[in-house]
Amino acid sequence: MSTVLAPRPFWSLAVLHARFQFLETVRIPIAVIGNLLFPSLALLFFVIPQRAVADDPGIATAAIAQLGVFAVMSTCLFSFGVGVSEDRALPFDPFLRTLPAGAGPRLVGRVLNGVLWSYLALVPLVLLGTFLTAATLTPGQAVAAIAMVPAVAVPFLLLGLAIGYRLSSKAAIAVVQATLFPLAFAGGLFLPPEAFPGWLDTLSKFLPSRAARDLAVQAVTGYEAYAGALVVILAWTAVFAALAVTAYRRDEGRRFH
Repeated sequence: MSTVLAPRPFWSLAVLHARFQFLETVRIPIAVIGNLLFPSLALLFFVIPQRAVADDPGIATAAIAQLGVFAVMSTCLFSFGVGVSEDRALPFDPFLRTLPAGAGPRLVGRVLNGVLWSYLALVPLVLLGTFLTAATLTPGQAVAAIAMVPAVAVPFLLLGLAIGYRLSSKAAIAVVQATLFPLAFAGGLFLPPEAFPGWLDTLSKFLPSRAARDLAVQAVTGYEAYAGALVVILAWTAVFAALAVTAYRRDEGRRFH
């Protein structure tokens, strides 16, 4: 008498993929260090020495929020843009995509892994901010900050997926770098928008990085985001989702049809 094995539940498979991808990342220490180091160094060298900034609770908290958005962006774009393109070059990737579970659990696993690394990337920033600046959060603001992480991560992980499924690993590295830093500068993640000339301030309000920055700062300080920030980030999320789906289907058609 043959035994029919029941398929594993969707979320069980998604968590399994997330665990596998997390362990893959941990086995490459430089990838972990890179995700954690740069935003913290920016805080350590450019914010903390400016005591007028570091000793003001509101400004220090806003500065840490800005760099936190950059940390999440960097994690998502490199993990998904570069990571997916590198996975596609491995023989194991086509095998996984032929399994009957489908693409859903694997993609959800990538999302869970990306959000987890986004939280981990914030740990050094939070520790430095706690001990070396006057930044402070109320319990409500702390909860809002935790909730903002996935909201900021989703559009950029979708952009990372679009890059990863569309380009080779060498091209993906260049495109991620050429995308991340201009978005970060123009989005006010390194220099606050208050210091921008008028034309750049207006332009930056159409960027997902500026929308994410203003919403994050609003969550942790109460400073109002510019009108339309939520609409901008939702619109870009929809655009990046469409690009990611298109890139995935194109890659699937090119490699399996």
